[in-house]
Amino acid sequence: MIKGRDGVFEVTVDDQLIYSKRATGRFPEPGEVEAAAEPLLAS
Repeated sequence: MIKGRDGVFEVTVDDQLIYSKRATGRFPEPGEVEAAAEPLLAS
């Protein structure tokens, strides 16, 4: 994890952005980040 600033909450897997609070304007729902990461982690 890398601490952000200015309220930025972004999740990356292998330098690929899978969730961005800045882009969506909200925090993720429970399980949303995991669901987005699953295909990348399975390969």
